[in-house]
Amino acid sequence: MRKRNISAALAATTVLTVLTATGCSSAGTAKQASPSANTARDTTGVPADPVKLEIAQVSYGTNPPADDFLRKELERKLNVLLKMTLVADAKEYESQINVRAASGTIPDLTMLVNKKQMQQLADAGALLDLTPYVDKLPEYKKFAGADVIKKGTYSGKQYAIAKAGQSAQGTYWIRKDWLDNLKLAMPTTIEELLTVAKAFTENDPAGTGKKDTFGITGPRGFIAFDAILGAYGVTLGYDDHQFFLKGDKVVNTFYEPAFKEAMRMIKTFIDAGVVDPELMSNKGSMATDKAFQGKAGIISTNWSNIAKDEFVKVWKEANPKAEWVQLPPPQGPNGVQNSSPRSIGSASGLWVIPKRLESQPDKLNKALELLDYVSSQEGNLLVQFGLKDTHFKLEGNKAVITEKGRKEAGYTFLYQLTGRPEIEYLKTKFDKQAGYVDFEAKLPRINTLDAFVDKPQGYNAADAARFIEEEMIKFAYGKSKLADYDKFLKTLEGTFQYKIYIDSAMKQLKELGYGK
Repeated sequence: MRKRNISAALAATTVLTVLTATGCSSAGTAKQASPSANTARDTTGVPADPVKLEIAQVSYGTNPPADDFLRKELERKLNVLLKMTLVADAKEYESQINVRAASGTIPDLTMLVNKKQMQQLADAGALLDLTPYVDKLPEYKKFAGADVIKKGTYSGKQYAIAKAGQSAQGTYWIRKDWLDNLKLAMPTTIEELLTVAKAFTENDPAGTGKKDTFGITGPRGFIAFDAILGAYGVTLGYDDHQFFLKGDKVVNTFYEPAFKEAMRMIKTFIDAGVVDPELMSNKGSMATDKAFQGKAGIISTNWSNIAKDEFVKVWKEANPKAEWVQLPPPQGPNGVQNSSPRSIGSASGLWVIPKRLESQPDKLNKALELLDYVSSQEGNLLVQFGLKDTHFKLEGNKAVITEKGRKEAGYTFLYQLTGRPEIEYLKTKFDKQAGYVDFEAKLPRINTLDAFVDKPQGYNAADAARFIEEEMIKFAYGKSKLADYDKFLKTLEGTFQYKIYIDSAMKQLKELGYGK
């Protein structure tokens, strides 16, 4: 009956393709990862045959080289044979894992890209409850911390090992050369930002003699307005950013009095004609393309999309005089400032183990040993940078990447199973951009809690999200009046059962220790 339920819930038509297979393990004695990990051995004390483990995850188009030095080193140290099953596209990967679940063949270690899939697989009985095994991961517990561990829980049980390390990225970037051309100072408030955006739109900042520029652009949706919302102490909400702490109380952004004022200010920017007219339909690199081509003077984006060498080359070739610099979020009417929100409940990956490994202790113990080893100081440095004294060197406690490391270790993130110390890693990996990384990491942000919340029965999050997005666009572009905002809330609470979600979220967050 259980297997029939799994099939009904998860069946699809595609077959998982193994893109990267393992080679042979190096010979030698296995090194135990932690005191609590149980490496299988025979009665003479000689290591048993290597344990085979299949690891599945999204590769985003990256594949290990044929001579995968990192896999070989892990195999040597842990006495395992690793098979990496990689899929480039996240949606395709999710579908293929559902197929494997329906057939009872979920890989031994499987990364899930969202909590919803974890919940579905757990409800279907496909996942091992890891609650009794977390104490067998002392290095992971120390490395990740209690707040990260919470991210892998569902219905009071530990179904996943969440990846640690999440950098806060994103701010406004502004054309300083345009400011200089127009003899304008850096904007520090919402009103000054609007003044500069108008000047960039109307006063020919590039000196071309044409009126062919606008003030602000960004990725599709309201990301370009994150800092405006943040200046009023609120978030937009439809992108999993609805609940956050205000003092010692959990609040919902849509019920904050300042929310309507923030939306009114966004409408002011749009009505002034300073916003990219294609903002709500921008896809892929459209926003950065416009910025690099000299069409926009302010863009909301991450340092990695504009400050990496390959991108600097693009916009410098388009206009050698261009000077893009980071802009702190502007202050609101009460002096508040926040850049884009940070979801502290979300993880970049959730590692799950199939329930069948409960009856395969050798595999289960090795899977846990691997997770714990890559969380240790030695193991984490290995999966961050490669082989010590070959791909990186230690200068005191600081890793310095060698030229060989820069050439050969670009794929190592595939083995960073439990994450990495994000800011330190990025500043080491991108040492020329370390200042940009630091700048965005230290900006004030609203920490949102939605990702900790299990969606209750009776609440359709996808339908509610679509409705919220549609209505916010109407308010911002004048298709609906902000005077009718209460009607929006009434429909959200009634038609979309949002009140059920609020009540459940408040209860769950309180149980997790958030709010009084």
